[in-house]
Amino acid sequence: MTKKKNKLMKDTISDFWITIPSLWHNLRAHIHDDAVESFGITAEQFHTMRRISLGIDSVSKLADDKSISRSAVSRAVDVLVQKGLVVREPHPQDRRRLRLTLTGKGQTLLDALSKRVREWMTKKLEMLDERELEVIIQAFGALRSAFH
Repeated sequence: MTKKKNKLMKDTISDFWITIPSLWHNLRAHIHDDAVESFGITAEQFHTMRRISLGIDSVSKLADDKSISRSAVSRAVDVLVQKGLVVREPHPQDRRRLRLTLTGKGQTLLDALSKRVREWMTKKLEMLDERELEVIIQAFGALRSAFH
């Protein structure tokens, strides 16, 4: 590794640890407050519902995606089922598996909360110009490639 790349690597890692945890904490706190106060769900339940809506539709897939045990995910899904936000149904191609889907109520809640989160994030990002937004999009792509 060249000296320049080594310095850039150190600066990138340093900026990562200064920026990402703080951003995630602020976003998660906002989602938590909005989710609990307005919708009666936790931030973690919101994220589970969001993952289900994106096609991560089984307990096993959710456990893998979140790097936690299947039993922990199953308990979390049980709560969403009890609230009428998620249903377990037989998988169309493999009746031995259960597929998770949002109920109409769950989709409506997810859409409403997602809209509020997007509005909050838009207000935070409004100060950035088009070039800065493009750079952020490129950086997110690079981070996804590096970490997945």
